[in-house]
Amino acid sequence: MSANLNTNTKPTWCPGCWNFQILAGVKNFLSKKIKNDGDKKNYAIVTGIGCHAKIFDYINLNGINSLHGRALPTALGVKVASPNLNVIAFSGDGDAYAEGMEHLIHAARYNSDIKYLVHNNQVFALTVGQPTPVTEVGFKDKTNPRGVRVPPINPIKLMLSAGATFVARVYADAKQIEEVLEEAFKHKGFAFIEVIQPCLIFHSNTNYKKYTYMLKEKKHNEKSFEAAMKRAQEFDYNGINRKTKIPLGIFYREKRDVFEKNIR
Repeated sequence: MSANLNTNTKPTWCPGCWNFQILAGVKNFLSKKIKNDGDKKNYAIVTGIGCHAKIFDYINLNGINSLHGRALPTALGVKVASPNLNVIAFSGDGDAYAEGMEHLIHAARYNSDIKYLVHNNQVFALTVGQPTPVTEVGFKDKTNPRGVRVPPINPIKLMLSAGATFVARVYADAKQIEEVLEEAFKHKGFAFIEVIQPCLIFHSNTNYKKYTYMLKEKKHNEKSFEAAMKRAQEFDYNGINRKTKIPLGIFYREKRDVFEKNIR
């Protein structure tokens, strides 16, 4: 029997939004985890601002719905103040890679024991579809009628370079999310998990699922930085073609002292 994390708040995501899959995976994992631990007060969630942040209203846990781009420093404050709390932070790709970019890099560097999920649909969906730092070249919207001219960043390569000790990518699939959270919670340190999801309204051509493959099926070495970086370069976020390969799973993990230990 699992813990009840339901709230009375009616979801306002678009019908069929892949955020429902993320919510299901997170709740499935947490309900089992909390049931085994015995007390949901040992868990806290933090969100930014955006479509992703509505998840705060749908999970019955303590936490903070923070400012745009500020989920990570808020989560760090929660963790430092209460080191025994299990802290999970959520952001969208705009929230994480635009407003929150500086916090993301330093969170990886600090290695605080926080689990961080980025809902990546490659647009600012809540504000009706403007491009983010991971939007592909050529994408058009009202703010870029001639199309995006700047190539996207690669968040997996960025996190590896910044020193994140757990780097993973999954598709917006409840089972994949549940499985990667299981591994992330075994890890002592900053766990970065990117969740690839289409936006059905503003970026529906990002249904990448048929182009994905699982790293564990290729016997990927999670302890090798070089192997992780090589896999990370297989997908550049700049659109898809018939040769596109998008690796999913855990790219890299290593043991390193956590921030909370170093400051005490």
